[in-house]
Amino acid sequence: MGVGYTTIMYDAADIDRALRDIAACQYDGAEIGIEKIRTTGFDTVGRLLEANDLDLYCVMSEWLETEAAVDRVVDDVPRVADLGAEYLGLLPPQRGRQDDETVQQWFTQITEAATDAGVTPLVHHHGATHVENAAEVRHLLDAVDGLELLWDTAHYYPYGENFPDGDVTDGIERFADDIAYVHLKDVAPPTGFADVRDSLTEGDFHLDNVINYFRSFTDLGEGIIDFAGVYEALEAVGYDGHYTIEMENQTEKPLVHAMENYDYWRQLTAE
Repeated sequence: MGVGYTTIMYDAADIDRALRDIAACQYDGAEIGIEKIRTTGFDTVGRLLEANDLDLYCVMSEWLETEAAVDRVVDDVPRVADLGAEYLGLLPPQRGRQDDETVQQWFTQITEAATDAGVTPLVHHHGATHVENAAEVRHLLDAVDGLELLWDTAHYYPYGENFPDGDVTDGIERFADDIAYVHLKDVAPPTGFADVRDSLTEGDFHLDNVINYFRSFTDLGEGIIDFAGVYEALEAVGYDGHYTIEMENQTEKPLVHAMENYDYWRQLTAE
């Protein structure tokens, strides 16, 4: 079990700096998007991970909006495996763009390729996509053999049984046997957040809805989620995987955010 950090707040040209920052904050591992790896170069990313003594926990796919995107991810699976990635996170298509059969076919295709290469495929439930709520997660996991779950505190929050309270532990209990990897981020919901959530679920991608949803994500401890409860619930169900902190809105001073979030989580889990 380790603690990782994502490179979302860094441009593709800054992967070198991102990994140096992550290592400087004493994280154990990193998560990188496949498009940034393509831009930087697989060999270069491998050298940077080694130089910074970081494990590659997860490579996130591009958004799986088309067959061409699926084919690109499948083609990259062997190189993802060569980098030593433990997991391949799969991002569903935007809400209302594809039917269940197509999404299941795409996820099955990538899952089979990843499993053959020795990388564990994960579905990342995500607001405004084909896989938002618990029932949709359950449906896809049951439909695709070998697929496991990347469980995200912030993306589960709007769809959990206890919304709008910050207790998301029902998701942990419901998917205890499926969670292979965890994303940690907080949510500071604005007024009318439930309406924003419902609009995105209905496919109303008005700019205000998108902005209000994604700008609600914030640093650990700055929002509503009960992370002590999250940690206790995961411990109770026997989760022994990695925890990766995912920041995506705080684009200024990324090193400061990386350090503050690491300190928050380490202090919470040491108590």
